Amino acid sequence: MPTVVFEAGSAATRSTWASVQTRVAAFTRAVVYDRAGLGRSVPDSAGRTLDRMADDLNDLLDGLEPSSGFVQVGHSAGGPMVRLAASRRPDRVAGLVLVDPTDEAADLLFGMRFRVGEKIVIAVEWVLARVGMLERFFRFLGEGMPADVRADLHREAFRPAVVVTQGRQARTFLTELHAWQGDPPALPDVPVTVISGSLADGMPRRVRDAATAAGRYRAAQSRQGRHVVAARSGHYIPATEPDLIAAEIRRLVLPPAG
Repeated sequence: MPTVVFEAGSAATRSTWASVQTRVAAFTRAVVYDRAGLGRSVPDSAGRTLDRMADDLNDLLDGLEPSSGFVQVGHSAGGPMVRLAASRRPDRVAGLVLVDPTDEAADLLFGMRFRVGEKIVIAVEWVLARVGMLERFFRFLGEGMPADVRADLHREAFRPAVVVTQGRQARTFLTELHAWQGDPPALPDVPVTVISGSLADGMPRRVRDAATAAGRYRAAQSRQGRHVVAARSGHYIPATEPDLIAAEIRRLVLPPAG
């Protein structure tokens, strides 16, 4: 049975997957981890390029011993990471689940307006983290989670060092992703499910609509692609609809007989 490995978003720790991981662990092995500079992992002195983060994920998978491959699950910026990692080791990929992924098909990501906005957001988050207020804006991430997970989020997820890592990733991420428009990573012929949010929830409506359209497009590029809309969620689907994600993973791990 495949092992499921989760890749979090740009500034997210392993704990953001807790509600999904516990559900998936009921039917197969489920692995979460912290990328360098996040959670309990030390920073990477060599940089945080998309290329390097994909290699880090493959290094992690090298240390695991699956019986029948991996289902790789990526949220937000984690979506391109698992796509790139899968393209480099297609032999061990059993399926992909991309949860509201950042995708090169959304052209507005590469405009000056979005890039300047990203820099402003990161700068504001760094100030909020420095004064201990960043957690207030993301408190919803811990709602409904076990006490130990909430404690980990409080201790690890909102420190200034996390925002520093986020900024280091952002230096090259969109430039690398933009280059994929002409030459995207070649994915293996495996099931690919893309789950898109439907609510704006603090995201401009034009960005929400572009992200959903890009998700639909990404699913259509795979022969076994499937696009699912999370009707009650915005961007943070792992927190708001973990049952939906777990059900889509289950479809790949335990396909119906016949």
